[in-house]
Amino acid sequence: MALWGGRFEEDAAPVTQEFGASLPVDKALYKQDIAGSIAHATMLAEQGIISHEDADAICAGLKSIEADIDAGAFTFNIADEDIHMAIESELTRRIGEPGGRLHTGRSRNDQVATDTRLGAKALAKDLMEANLGLRRALLSAAEDAGDAVLPGMTHLQHAQPVLFAHHLLAYVWMLGRDFTRLNAAFNAADLSPLGAAALAGTTYPLDRRMTAGLLGFSGVVENSLDAVSDRDFLLDLEYACSVMAMHLSRLAEEIVLWSSQEFGFITLSDAYSTGSSIMPQKKNPDFAELIRGKTGRVVGDLVQLLVTMKGLPLAYNKDMQEDKEGALDAAKTLAQCLAVMTGMVSTWTVNADRMRAVMHRGHLAATDVADYLAKRGMPFREAHAVVGHLVLEAEKRGCDIADLPFEVFEQASELFGRDITKALDLDAIVAARTTEGGTAPTAVAEQMKRARARYLVDENAVKLLAPVIPFGHLGHLGTGSN
Repeated sequence: MALWGGRFEEDAAPVTQEFGASLPVDKALYKQDIAGSIAHATMLAEQGIISHEDADAICAGLKSIEADIDAGAFTFNIADEDIHMAIESELTRRIGEPGGRLHTGRSRNDQVATDTRLGAKALAKDLMEANLGLRRALLSAAEDAGDAVLPGMTHLQHAQPVLFAHHLLAYVWMLGRDFTRLNAAFNAADLSPLGAAALAGTTYPLDRRMTAGLLGFSGVVENSLDAVSDRDFLLDLEYACSVMAMHLSRLAEEIVLWSSQEFGFITLSDAYSTGSSIMPQKKNPDFAELIRGKTGRVVGDLVQLLVTMKGLPLAYNKDMQEDKEGALDAAKTLAQCLAVMTGMVSTWTVNADRMRAVMHRGHLAATDVADYLAKRGMPFREAHAVVGHLVLEAEKRGCDIADLPFEVFEQASELFGRDITKALDLDAIVAARTTEGGTAPTAVAEQMKRARARYLVDENAVKLLAPVIPFGHLGHLGTGSN
């Protein structure tokens, strides 16, 4: 009979035991569950609700169970339903009557919410650290890129020349925003629901602030109904994961393109490539493609939780048992993607000569030629039309606008002088974009300083985070059974 079975005359049907059990997933939270129980027992004794002797026995028993799980010497039984029941039933078996006092003033509702919040904090911190690792790699790659120039694109068509470093820094700033979202998710989870009991609080004189402090929470959830029914912090975490996965997918797509024969801008390390079972010449960017593909999985985890929560009345509902697997999966998947992407960026070879070789396609100087005319008094829209005709002429001749003879420019407008060649020089075009955030080397150097400063601020922010309870050896998902 289950620990809650006093009101029942029959055991649950075997099919419902398996269907209703969350143990295959939530056993990954065993360290969080044991920490929460130790804090609760310690508080109960301090408040005179149970004896210090019972609290000591409970804490010692819980630590012995944790040691056995750490060592792989603990057998989980699906009949225990979840990690909370598995640990409590084993505790009572080991220490007897004191084990039955652990649940005084507590419900599985506030217990599971506490475990989940502790787990969410650990996941957010792990991902923040992984985020910093990829940003370090991108900053180093941008610094190493030097004056390498590639065609900046819109609609995947050549548009204007930009420094490769400038292009990489765009992803650094994206990841900086991702870090902010993860930090917000951490803070959202950093409140203790313990003491809310089932939904209405309890008649026992619990000290919620004490257990919050023991567990490293910054405070308590103010409303007992909200404490047991809120999963916004998981939605925050999964949203942060989804946006960052989307950013990685965009970079992965560019890596796939850049490493192709048609582009040839980078060469991926053999360690981050695969071959073909039939075509000996192939070197495939499979891992970039997998990152791109796994983004759908992470976004799916977010959608699953949104749909699960959308129609639930207060307070706790069994539907909410479906809250953890998606969050654990999203975080684990994203952590793997971050590790692989960091490795790819850190080990690729940049083919700057190849980038420069394709710069004379797509009329990359066209905008600057129009600006040349505008600066000499021609309305920009008129200048735009003039240069459009020049591009058309170049297309007919099978050359780039920069390769047209001066006479063609002269015929197009009397405002053109022989100094138009300066407007056609790609390095000069890049160097001229000195506006803040622009692609000129001077602007990029300043941007690099700011990006590194922001990185250092975020690195320090991780060090200042409230302490977390890390996951045990069962890993992030803990699926299956021991």
